[in-house]
Amino acid sequence: MKDVYILGIESSCDETSASIVRNGTDEIATVILSQIDIHTNFGGVVPEIASRHHVKNITMVIEECLNKANMKMTDIDAIAVTYGPGLIGSLLVGLEAAKTLSFIYNKPLIPVHHIAGHIYANNLVKTMEYPLIALVVSGGHTDLVYMEDEYQFRHIGGTLDDAVGECYDKVARVIGVGYPGGPVIDKMATEGKHSYQLPMPLDDDSYNFSFSGLKSAVINLVHNEEQRGNIINKEDLATSFQDVVVDIITKKTIRALKEFKTSRLILAGGVAANQGLRAKLSTVCAENNIDCSFPPIKYCTDNAAMIATAGYFLYKQGKFSGLELNAKSSVELK
Repeated sequence: MKDVYILGIESSCDETSASIVRNGTDEIATVILSQIDIHTNFGGVVPEIASRHHVKNITMVIEECLNKANMKMTDIDAIAVTYGPGLIGSLLVGLEAAKTLSFIYNKPLIPVHHIAGHIYANNLVKTMEYPLIALVVSGGHTDLVYMEDEYQFRHIGGTLDDAVGECYDKVARVIGVGYPGGPVIDKMATEGKHSYQLPMPLDDDSYNFSFSGLKSAVINLVHNEEQRGNIINKEDLATSFQDVVVDIITKKTIRALKEFKTSRLILAGGVAANQGLRAKLSTVCAENNIDCSFPPIKYCTDNAAMIATAGYFLYKQGKFSGLELNAKSSVELK
């Protein structure tokens, strides 16, 4: 059977990335140009600045990826691109680049949902087996997704307000430890102890998540302690915060696995790099005989390898798009 090479393009937020993946399993070459140093100065991603840098870098990133793989566009079978969700200006840059290449080289254009990409990053580690539950945790998403079979998504729960990654960033800002907050809070949580009482967020029978109340509780706690002239132990607060977040995510994830009668869990998204979450899920999954798969750190944050991988499965199904494909800042996973 002929090998299938998919060129993936990802530009949904502040990473400009291109990747070539063979048969949905083998990463041939990936280039990621991050803007994190630029947006750190603003304490978060500035959409207009992000899209401007995508415009500046997209051609160079694609060319570098092809050179790295020692391949030409004529060697590529199809082009997969993130069309949503994400920052609309950023998405449009990657999408227009993909459409242009599709038109010039007469290659099929494959529209990939950003979250589907994060989920299928796991296929670069080992072949995904079904049914399974996917836990997607990132700056913009906290989702539980049931997959009965290949490329079949059933969204069973998600964030009602702040996504978990967004909450990490806001808590980091409140206690003054910089941006991006996730890695910093995660590291600090290993150095402190659970000494602050924080509410368990949306501890109910649904599979939804809500972290706005927890964020507000941290803000109020810091404010009240400062008003009393007390010094906040930042490591202890990081530990207390992360323990609550990890506990509620783990609790609902395990319940979903039991209700949907599957013993397979995959973790996806930027917050999937969180060591506290990985450790807790590893322990609880081992106790419940659940096969838990974590992608390597490099596949957790936004990258085009995950888009090319997800695109391969759409390629097999012949699910292509015309040049009328448009970017969508918000779009349902299905």
